[in-house]
Amino acid sequence: MGRRPVFLAILAAALVLAPAAPVAAAAARFDLDSADIPALQARMASGRLTAVGLTSTYLDRIHRIDGKVNAVLALNPAALSQASASDARRRTHRLRGPLDGIPVLVKDNVDTRDQWTTAGSRALRSYPAKDATLITRLRDAGAVILGKANLSEWANFRAAKPTSGWSGVGGQTNNPYVLDRNPCGSSAGSAAGVAATLAQVAIGSETDGSIVCPAGMTATVGHKPSLGLISRTGVVPISAEQDTAGPIARNVVDVALTLSVLQGRDRSDPATLTYPRTQPRDYAKFLRPGVLRGARIGLWRLPVLGPETDAIMTSARNSLVKAGATVVEVTLPYQARLGELEFPALLTEFHRDIDAYLATRPTGPRNLAELIAYNRADPLERTCFAGQELFEQALAAPPPTDPGYLAGRAELSDLARRSLDETLAAYRLDAIASPTNPPAWKTDCAVGDNDVIPSSTPAAVAGYPDVTVPAGFAGPLPVGISFMGARWSDARMLALAADFERVAPARVPPRYLPTVGS
Repeated sequence: MGRRPVFLAILAAALVLAPAAPVAAAAARFDLDSADIPALQARMASGRLTAVGLTSTYLDRIHRIDGKVNAVLALNPAALSQASASDARRRTHRLRGPLDGIPVLVKDNVDTRDQWTTAGSRALRSYPAKDATLITRLRDAGAVILGKANLSEWANFRAAKPTSGWSGVGGQTNNPYVLDRNPCGSSAGSAAGVAATLAQVAIGSETDGSIVCPAGMTATVGHKPSLGLISRTGVVPISAEQDTAGPIARNVVDVALTLSVLQGRDRSDPATLTYPRTQPRDYAKFLRPGVLRGARIGLWRLPVLGPETDAIMTSARNSLVKAGATVVEVTLPYQARLGELEFPALLTEFHRDIDAYLATRPTGPRNLAELIAYNRADPLERTCFAGQELFEQALAAPPPTDPGYLAGRAELSDLARRSLDETLAAYRLDAIASPTNPPAWKTDCAVGDNDVIPSSTPAAVAGYPDVTVPAGFAGPLPVGISFMGARWSDARMLALAADFERVAPARVPPRYLPTVGS
């Protein structure tokens, strides 16, 4: 929606500042798609690569490839100057850690003081008051903020039948494996951008499925952390009871390194005040080969996702057993009741939390009622998300002091925790594995999503960790496997996921097929 001239102007300026030809050529001589952060840092330490060269290579890929995928909403004009500052720190031996000089794409519902933060909505085309806490942590770690990623507008909490990956600001993000298929939402641009090697790492956010589903649909690794591990201050909300941000990358080690930077307490986010002081500072040190040997994994098959997905789960089960794990087939209890209770709770919480967030913005709508009025007056906001039924229902929802809401939320959170805790205890499990997603459906604004995907709900509602890694392909379409565990077991889930990634490598780069099948 009018972003391409600005996009190209920024890119042209960036390429003027690009590194000398030998450095750029060195960046092009290795496989960027398969390179992880430790490999990139080793190349920069040896002088074979610079942060400016790496950032310029990603900018060039965005210029050449993003026209197909539409994952990048806006580039950061300061990206190359941030990369140059990283190179200067390296020359003076003052690096800030493994993310120093690494290009990161950020979902555009995370506040950045130097770029618009829109949540995909034309109503919010303005600068926030300050950086989100997680952005401050990325900057302090020396990461290069490459730009903002497209998303499902308002994190898919506007229309009754949304189309994932579409926003009024950015248009439709496509799945890089098959371009007419959906990338899932709401962190669509974050996952599709990483899958297309447009950034080394991306930041997504999730209320229920919005990190893990896009990651599964695009053969990337996504981590929905324990609630309270990462601050939500400055992230456009749906529900303080369930929202969290988290990293997406092409491999587990990059996710673990990014989590190590993002995590920690924040006085402005009460959920982080329960963060245990025993949590590790470095999640990457837990990623050792052989972690699956002796582990007990519960496999929650979910045949509702179809025979192709189930066949991939059978193959994943065989890989787990071959790696030395004991696999027990399980069914999680209370799922129907979770489905009944979650949506009404989110309506109340969205009205409460979006009004509080909008009050922090220097300009723009001040509350949900004003957002509704804006959408009614802007025809471009109705080109794909034709309705705003969820906004209207949230406006009319009971207040957060309502006894019915309070009882429903208490039961919902309790049952979600019990569904995981009781299953983990009954079978003495280290983790529960489940299919993250079915093969991607066709994107169609007229009908919306076809997203009956129950696997994310227990961990999302309970506030427990959920890590997805590629498990296989249904034809050219990726399917992920999720590892869920008890609250604060993020290190263990990442370690199990990394060992699965090692013993059953499934990811292949996308081929940007126009279509496939019927």
